[in-house]
Amino acid sequence: MAAQPLEGLSAIVTGAGRGLGRAEALELARLGAAVVVNDFGQPGRDGSGQASKGPAEEVAAEIRAAGGRATAHTGDVADHQQAREMVQLAIDTYGKLDILVNNAGILRDRMIFSMSESEWDSVIHVHLKGHFNTTHFAAAHWRERSKAAGAPVYGRIVNTSSEAFLAGSAGQPNYAAAKGGIVGLTTSTALALGKYGVTANAICPRARTRMTEDVFAGFQEPGEGQLDPLAPEHVSPLVGYLASPAAAKVNGQLLVVHGGMVAIVERPKVAAKFDSAKEVFSYQELDELISPYYADRPANETFAAAEVLGLKRD
Repeated sequence: MAAQPLEGLSAIVTGAGRGLGRAEALELARLGAAVVVNDFGQPGRDGSGQASKGPAEEVAAEIRAAGGRATAHTGDVADHQQAREMVQLAIDTYGKLDILVNNAGILRDRMIFSMSESEWDSVIHVHLKGHFNTTHFAAAHWRERSKAAGAPVYGRIVNTSSEAFLAGSAGQPNYAAAKGGIVGLTTSTALALGKYGVTANAICPRARTRMTEDVFAGFQEPGEGQLDPLAPEHVSPLVGYLASPAAAKVNGQLLVVHGGMVAIVERPKVAAKFDSAKEVFSYQELDELISPYYADRPANETFAAAEVLGLKRD
């Protein structure tokens, strides 16, 4: 039997007790990786409720029952020390860490004019700081190993952004900002760690989970006996690929993924360019150059979320 692509490698998947994270942890294990299954276990998608060991331990048990190796971790990724302990758990249990999949997050949706400071802070804290915390300790581990070996080592980071960052999401200014920050963190990390043999990429997944049950309510419901086009199982194979040796040249990229489709997103391009006639622009000159460019465009032009997502409501 041919060796699995992730055989001999170890991984951490955060937020892996349910939904996307669970599917990703199962996929990495199926491909041969030993997995630290992290989930803080709070029942509310807004991060509310009593933390529980149940979700992480259930997924770890599911992996072991299928013949894989898995260890549960029930700490909070947004806590710097607990993130350190999680990375150390992977190293102590499996000898090293090779793959980090950051997926943990919460939602506290509100329009910008109604959002409280705590609603803003909590989402930024879990998503953006949570990604930083785990990445920081994993990166330090890989840098130390690379210096000791005098050569690059194996490292893969897969971060979770969102099309809320790409398309805008009126009721999610905190979430959209956090997901945009994750893309910036990813590209910076990719540049910093490439020389150590580490790649860092981000995905924008579309999946029907408890986090997105409102967003996708009524969209493309599966027929009898059919797999939901928005099932997390459509996303996890890309995560497995990005975590594998086959993706060694994929670095600093942003990919959109959902039912049977992967799109590679280009970096922003310049749409138009204007040069001043003199050393400094005047107000009048800017008005004469820029205003005509937007004159025939719809007011407040943005990409509609449904258009960007390519989804149709029943």
